[in-house]
Amino acid sequence: MDHRCYTCLVKSFDKLLESHPFPEETKEAHMKDFLRFLGAENGKMLPADVSRRNHQKIREMLQDDDPYREIKIQSNNGLLTQYHHWREKVQRSENPFETALRLAIGGNIIDYAANPEFDVDETFEKVLNSDFAINHSQLLREKLEQADTILYLGDNAGEIVMDKLFLETLNHPGVVYAVRGRPVINDVTMEDAQSVGIDQYARVISNGADAPSTLLHLVSDEFLDVYRQADVIISKGQGNLEGLLGNREKSIFYLLMVKCPLIGDKLGVQKGDFVVAHNHLMKN
Repeated sequence: MDHRCYTCLVKSFDKLLESHPFPEETKEAHMKDFLRFLGAENGKMLPADVSRRNHQKIREMLQDDDPYREIKIQSNNGLLTQYHHWREKVQRSENPFETALRLAIGGNIIDYAANPEFDVDETFEKVLNSDFAINHSQLLREKLEQADTILYLGDNAGEIVMDKLFLETLNHPGVVYAVRGRPVINDVTMEDAQSVGIDQYARVISNGADAPSTLLHLVSDEFLDVYRQADVIISKGQGNLEGLLGNREKSIFYLLMVKCPLIGDKLGVQKGDFVVAHNHLMKN
């Protein structure tokens, strides 16, 4: 936890409360409870752990296991209608691997936690015509060609359609695609992955946890087995990066659009930058 995380987490929880029709006294009571919780945790928890706690609270208050279900369906269907357009663009490009990779990273803009207001088409145009702030994509390609098993950590609904396009382009027989164990925000679940056809190009597994991240102290034994066996891990999005940043035991490539100044500082880039970063070549 950085001191900036506290302000962001309070704003996020307030936005979460305000987005649902709870009585004002209920919102006030839960915000006070949250502030006491933040003070008591004393900086020992990861931000994703705190976010997990907040979304558990919201699910309990709403008595709804998946409050973002309709938003996720809309995001997935919206990108699926464009799939053939982007697939043709990838196939016609001089470097299909790089084009599909860029589109997969561009899809990371679809995030109702860090960035609820976004323009997908504008982001795709930008990512296809921008330099990456960190660009280890050639190393990624080499590592993927050499790998027997690839673990791909999914992030958000909508974005996963571009993951599917990247996996189709990669055409590797040893990909395992990991999703969240329970719904949290608009993060991908088993249902979401299967609905867009990820299972056509990868074996889909649950990570067994309901954090908007990959937190190794919470994940299932099945996920840990695949994690330990994987030759290469592709970590999509800022949430997964937050859970794994500093990890050196595996070969991890972080693919994301930076949405937070703190993460930008840790990576040595700016908010809004696109990144393909190998963990063994990073400072942190």
